Amino acid sequence: MTPNFFSGKRAALIVPALIALSGILIWTLSKPEPVPVALAAAGRGLVESSVANTRAGTVKACRRASLAPSNGGLIYRIKVRESDRVKKGQVLIELWNKDLVAQKRLAMEQLASSRDRIQEACALADAAANDMKRKAKLHEKGFLSIESLDNAAAQAKSKRASCEAAKAGVDEAMVRIDLASAGLERSTVTAPFDGIVAKVTGELGEFTTPSPPGIATPPAIDLIDDSRLYVTAPIDEVDAPALKVGMPTRITLDAFPGRHFSGKITRIAPYVLDIEKQARTVDIDVDFTEGKDEKALLVGYSADAEVILSSHPDALRIPTRALLDGNRVLLFQNGMLEERTVKTGLSNWEYTEVLAGLKAGDRVVVSLERNGVKAGISAVAEK
Repeated sequence: MTPNFFSGKRAALIVPALIALSGILIWTLSKPEPVPVALAAAGRGLVESSVANTRAGTVKACRRASLAPSNGGLIYRIKVRESDRVKKGQVLIELWNKDLVAQKRLAMEQLASSRDRIQEACALADAAANDMKRKAKLHEKGFLSIESLDNAAAQAKSKRASCEAAKAGVDEAMVRIDLASAGLERSTVTAPFDGIVAKVTGELGEFTTPSPPGIATPPAIDLIDDSRLYVTAPIDEVDAPALKVGMPTRITLDAFPGRHFSGKITRIAPYVLDIEKQARTVDIDVDFTEGKDEKALLVGYSADAEVILSSHPDALRIPTRALLDGNRVLLFQNGMLEERTVKTGLSNWEYTEVLAGLKAGDRVVVSLERNGVKAGISAVAEK
């Protein structure tokens, strides 16, 4: 009786244990694996509110001129090459102008001749005037007839008229010189300001003409004043009301990845640019605030301008990519994901300020795009 009693008792204990172990095994095998997630901790740091251009901006020069002669003609001399530095007033291109040079030389010779005639004619006029004065005294004493005095007066008047005519000849010769000089200026292209030659179009002996109205032709010289560069960029019309001249701006260029240039707004266009099939925008001009930055730049670089509207240097922040619609985040706690709503402040594409709902050190999910990432699941932090 005793062996049978103990055997029944052991069986009564073993069966429930086997059932429990089977349940645990089934639950373990069917339990979903934790989803690996990327996490970021809430911490303190700088958060800025900003707006940026909708399309690529451009680095531009403060002055740029497309130069061409005002008259057509054959290119006689090209005195510069591309990338040459030039000074204001320096001759860059000359057209064939020997006829104009000859006209100016002739006018200058006429001027010299007219001045010589002035000396002669005016000297004779002075002599005639003195002679008339002497004869007038003789006439008063009765030694000279009235007819002789009248002849002397007429002679003096004629000589004085010849003197004045000679002076007018000088004025006329000077006008001819000015006319010839103007023609010579029209046959040359000079630099209107200090700068660098970006492009030279044309070769010696080619015929060049100014652009007719409505027809764009390449300029003879493309001259750039690169002493001061700036960025022009289009800002969406929705963001334009928040902009003010003088606002700090962060400039980035594709040619210098990972580098930022400091700047400030110097001009906001007084109109909205409406380009077909594109968003309506307002152009802004941004100056580089550190002159040394400009020396490494080239006119025409593509650029982006991020205007800083406001800034909080010591805000509790999380990566902006951790936010779901409705200012919700997935908080990682004890191996589980918990949905939480937060109150936000300043925000940009990189960071968002958290005013309430999180504390420093709380970890939130930033890999929201992964399959299976949602509130209530078990998760594991990526290493």
